[in-house]
Amino acid sequence: MSEKVYTKNAPDAIGPYSQAVKVNGLVFTSGQIAINPASGNVEADTIEGQTEQVMKNLGAVLEEAGSSFDQAVKTVCFLADMNDFAAFNEIYGKYFTSKPARSCVAVKTLPKNVLCEVEVIAEY
Repeated sequence: MSEKVYTKNAPDAIGPYSQAVKVNGLVFTSGQIAINPASGNVEADTIEGQTEQVMKNLGAVLEEAGSSFDQAVKTVCFLADMNDFAAFNEIYGKYFTSKPARSCVAVKTLPKNVLCEVEVIAEY
């Protein structure tokens, strides 16, 4: 049986999905973007600022699920511009110190025209 995860410390879903779902000892987060949950707005306009907000959002969802960055086993990262890879990677590395498996791809457009989005699979 799966369990939906919700926290007010991360943005509400902007579509018909959950912030995360827990099942069989794993938590699957939906992709988090750089929306500040307090304002509902994308507040940063740099890859560094947006990546920090994404990590705060993911941290809140993982915590609510009883997990953490250290328990991540796989991430999927989406960048609007692969030229942002180095700057994104520097901030990403501060949070995912356990070095989970990862995919990182450039995409044409992300929701709300943000610069990055990250989803996580983690143990809890």
